[in-house]
Amino acid sequence: MGPLDGIKVLDLTSMVSGPVAAMMLGDQGADVIKVEPLYGEQLRHLGEKHNDISATFYSCNRNKRSLALDLKTTEGQEVLWQLIETADVLLQNFRPGAIERMGFGEDKVRQRNAGIIFVSISGFGEDGPYAHKRVYDPIIQGLSGATDIQANRETGRPGMFRIIIADKISALTAAQAVSSALFHRERFNEGQHIKLSMLAATVAFFWPEGMNGLTFAEKQMDHSKNFSSIDLVYESIDGFITLSTVSDKEWKALCAALERDDLLTDKRFATGIARREHTKERRAIIGAEIQRRSTNELLELLDRHDVPCAPLLNRGELLNHPQIVESNTVTREVIPGFGEVRQPIPAAQFQLTQSSLRIPAPKLGQHSSEILEELGYSAANCADLINANVVVQA
Repeated sequence: MGPLDGIKVLDLTSMVSGPVAAMMLGDQGADVIKVEPLYGEQLRHLGEKHNDISATFYSCNRNKRSLALDLKTTEGQEVLWQLIETADVLLQNFRPGAIERMGFGEDKVRQRNAGIIFVSISGFGEDGPYAHKRVYDPIIQGLSGATDIQANRETGRPGMFRIIIADKISALTAAQAVSSALFHRERFNEGQHIKLSMLAATVAFFWPEGMNGLTFAEKQMDHSKNFSSIDLVYESIDGFITLSTVSDKEWKALCAALERDDLLTDKRFATGIARREHTKERRAIIGAEIQRRSTNELLELLDRHDVPCAPLLNRGELLNHPQIVESNTVTREVIPGFGEVRQPIPAAQFQLTQSSLRIPAPKLGQHSSEILEELGYSAANCADLINANVVVQA
């Protein structure tokens, strides 16, 4: 039983930001009902499929049940209203104004369920020149400063994170906000509307060190030189490693490990600030030492001196690394129709309640009849809705 056992979540979202937020709530025990159009939400149709489901869709939609529903029909709308009346949370990430035009705006929903947590995820918020623009992750990366953070330090050419980072930052922010809103409702018996923009969530996520050159207006600095030490990739004889020395103690340990005690008396590296000011020279010296040794030799040597370090694993190597295996970071489960499925465990593990991977991502409309029957529809009623193409049952 998870910490959110007994909480019902209606997931009307598509793509990544909303679905991942709802998936996290499902991992923590919530009953998540994914309400989709009859043709399925957009992410279903992206990527190569296995057993009719792509890997990305699977990972964003585990621990959910799917109800495929035509909300343009009166009958479909009535089904959703019945779900809303019994739900604790509703998540939607349509463009601003769309949910209102559909007839399910927060004001109308609250008339039917005063305690519901209504979550609206948008790209840019409700105000400003971009408010009604279509949005995907790269658009937010461009507008949030992410491409400046990832810029090539030699040429200055902007770069992008090669993952869907803004969507997932927004998902994490939304899931945490839902938990806070549920806690508030528990204390004060009132629901509320959570409005979250991907742009605001991403800027906030990057700000502490990525934007700290902007924090103090009177001491604004060149952020292109700021925190450059984060990019620490070193080439060994047979591969690549990373290491990081933030404290004086760690710097001394690194010098000892590499038998370069002469660096300790070098004024360029005497303090943390000095080492940062002379990053290029420091990296060149350390890089030359690392190139003389093999990866295994280096990791053993650095570990012995308590220097933070790790190999740079490719994605295939990750699965079998002892730290991943022994910490059970990635689960492997044989699921009918899919074979062995690998998924990361829910990162937050509770002492008294369980976060778990209970059910696989659903096929489109896989649970339609089941959900309708829970609302009181008879088997004949369900058949009528399916035959009328108001509902799809997988």
